Amino acid sequence: MKRLRALLCGAATAALATAGLSAFVAGQASGAPAAAAALSNRWYAAAPYLMPLDNNPPNAGAIMDATGLKAFQLAFVLAPNGGGCSPTWGGAAPVSSDTAVGSVVAAIRAKGGDVSVSVGGYGGTKLGQTCSDAASTAAAYQQVITKYQLKAIDFDLEEPEYENSTAIAHEIGAAKILQQNNPGLYVSVTTAGTADGTGWFGKQMLNEAKAQGFVPNNFSIMPFDGGFNGAAAQTSALTNFNSILQSTFGWSAATAYAHEGFSGMNGRSDTGEYFRQADFQTVLDYATGHGMDRFTFWSLNRDRQCSPPDNNGTTSGTCSSVAQADWDFAKYAVRFAGTTPPTDPPTTPPTTPPGSCSVAAWSSAAIYTSGNEVSHKGHKWKAKWWTRNEEPGTTGEWGVWLDEGAC
Repeated sequence: MKRLRALLCGAATAALATAGLSAFVAGQASGAPAAAAALSNRWYAAAPYLMPLDNNPPNAGAIMDATGLKAFQLAFVLAPNGGGCSPTWGGAAPVSSDTAVGSVVAAIRAKGGDVSVSVGGYGGTKLGQTCSDAASTAAAYQQVITKYQLKAIDFDLEEPEYENSTAIAHEIGAAKILQQNNPGLYVSVTTAGTADGTGWFGKQMLNEAKAQGFVPNNFSIMPFDGGFNGAAAQTSALTNFNSILQSTFGWSAATAYAHEGFSGMNGRSDTGEYFRQADFQTVLDYATGHGMDRFTFWSLNRDRQCSPPDNNGTTSGTCSSVAQADWDFAKYAVRFAGTTPPTDPPTTPPTTPPGSCSVAAWSSAAIYTSGNEVSHKGHKWKAKWWTRNEEPGTTGEWGVWLDEGAC
């Protein structure tokens, strides 16, 4: 899956919090980085992906304030672009000398949150490909765990690395070593999803884990960029993947679900599939109803509306290409963690005078059903389903109204 990593990663543009940076640098100078927050595993399981250095990084603290989110999955640690077995951010920024990502981590922890780090991803060279064996791969990742005092780590094993059986053996072996050497470390393994659950290489990865006797907290699939469209296709894939976990490890369905995770893509995918707020709700209901261990998505950098909202039918690394309020999708992760997101204030009214709409004005007393159109604050809105007293342009209704543009 491309997940818009290689093509849309621009220059680092994060607005780093001065307090967070000072805390991190001071901690490094004293030899004691800021301690990780004590969060439950459910939060690490609900941490959405965030690129802290690329794709117009949003302010993590603002997301926390708006949604109640506490955990972030920082992406991605890779091998150096020039080769070698030392960890870098995106292949370019050595972890050993990093302060930029460290300041983001410190700022999140200062607000009571924490981070996991994702290694691998789509594109770039992975440490499992360049390190000589599982032990040296684990040693490279241990530098990341130690540097940021991590309590969670994600192995994102996909193209092209997961087509290399030696590299996958290194990655799985490293994950097992880290699990043993860091008691309580939350370990997730994320791989490609298909309609059947996962493909041949995904199944080979599971077989490698079985051969090495490695069981992470969860194996997650990414059911997008593979002919999916909407929640029904995704939940079907999750059901099929559950059967694969059962047959591979000899688990019951319940045990398999307890080791299964979902990693989605919000809005428009690389291949033009669409996953809107209602799809996320359906998958969330499936995940919680079946006792799944993880619910996450790619990415927080994309969890905001494009201009125009549909982005002219294209996919972006910095916005979702669907109508939404900022951080709509993050709130589903918050709900998976077991918390109710805070109620957002109404969106700011337009600064330009509203035009004249050809449809009736919205009424708080009226009942609307799917397809009904109303005007409100200079925009025309269409109801997606039954609703009453849910104001268009706010996020408390979780996307019931589709913004059809200014009048």
